[in-house]
Amino acid sequence: MTDVIPDPDTQRLQHQTGEGAQELTGSSKELVLTGSPWPDDELGDTMIINMGPQHPSTHGVLRIMMELDSEEVVRAKPVIGYLHTGMEKTGEELTYVQGCTNVTRMDYASPLSNELAFCLAAEQLLDLEVPERAQWIRMMLVELNRISSHLLFQATNGMDLGAVSMMLYGWREREEALRLLEMITGLRMNHNYIRVGGVAADLPDGWQDATLATLDKVAEGVDSYDTLLSANPIWRERTVGIGLITTEECLAHSITGPVLRSTGFAWDLRKAQPYLRYDDVDFDIIYTDNGDVFDRYQIRLEEIRESIKIVKQCVAKMPKGDFRTQDRKVTPPPRARIDESMEALIHHFKLFTEGFKVPAGETYSSVESPRGEIGCYMVSDGGAKPVRMHIRGPSFYNLQAMGPMVKNALVADAIAIVSSIDPIMGEVDR
Repeated sequence: MTDVIPDPDTQRLQHQTGEGAQELTGSSKELVLTGSPWPDDELGDTMIINMGPQHPSTHGVLRIMMELDSEEVVRAKPVIGYLHTGMEKTGEELTYVQGCTNVTRMDYASPLSNELAFCLAAEQLLDLEVPERAQWIRMMLVELNRISSHLLFQATNGMDLGAVSMMLYGWREREEALRLLEMITGLRMNHNYIRVGGVAADLPDGWQDATLATLDKVAEGVDSYDTLLSANPIWRERTVGIGLITTEECLAHSITGPVLRSTGFAWDLRKAQPYLRYDDVDFDIIYTDNGDVFDRYQIRLEEIRESIKIVKQCVAKMPKGDFRTQDRKVTPPPRARIDESMEALIHHFKLFTEGFKVPAGETYSSVESPRGEIGCYMVSDGGAKPVRMHIRGPSFYNLQAMGPMVKNALVADAIAIVSSIDPIMGEVDR
């Protein structure tokens, strides 16, 4: 990560942090993320309060234990585990065919990134080459999913900070993106569309016009958000210089995504370790220098525009060919063949009941999700199920930024800080 050179494919966004903002920088006292309240002998004339685990502004079932000195937060601990689902252990009881239906439910705001990381890991163990068209389809869909995820952030982030109309506007454009995803994959969320060997189905008729029309609507909406918020003095007072974090603190906690890029570190796996066909499209890494709530808002706003650029290039460059590999070991027969051939029926039955076997070995694959690096560590013993599956969820690591960010902030700013991290608790408590 230290070898990353921002230029030339990066964009640095800059703004003034305002007087006194630098006083909030610097390393903070390391805190344990779970456990009981602090010992009595560590507390002075302060008060311990709990935000959550059922709180409308904590983006899921998250408990934040805060020590307050009047209105000022002395320190805070995020306490997780209230939504534990056991998806990693569940994944070890499911075949590779069934695995995507499980992982897609972790980060439910960007399920296609979950599916992609899982499938890339299985394909590495299989030494399987995915057709070019399938790679372009995957890239187009994860970028559409990045757009819908960042639109969700814009909506909820505005609502959390009192810009109530942003909830309506952000939801409006997000609905357009979800309708397009439903048209292509069959579902608005938890798609189970990216499969080992390719994708579940080819692009439907009319997908080009529908995609370009959706992108135009989203671009228009993003311009209106920018006009409404970016120069708004109330918005800037609530966000500029709030929730500061440094590059060193991010790297110490393995924090990635927009939170890391807001500190001036232009790290994006799509550029640093290209996968799919990202080498064949033109886009910039968006990063800033201040590491505050405003920067994290601004980065996600600009990343929507960059994803629009990528999707338009996917539409223009989409190759012809197969949407999934024709390797019989992992690919079911065409649906029409099942009614015509007993061999095809048996092949389909065995694939979806027993699954396919994967050579013994271990691997790790990672992709750039809307929240940072999501990775899948997978171990196979040669059977039809992984014997070990571990997901590196970016929200789990990003939540650790709460400690440095909230130190010396006001209670009211804690809401803005949690919102700017944009955690998805289904991924944290997997």
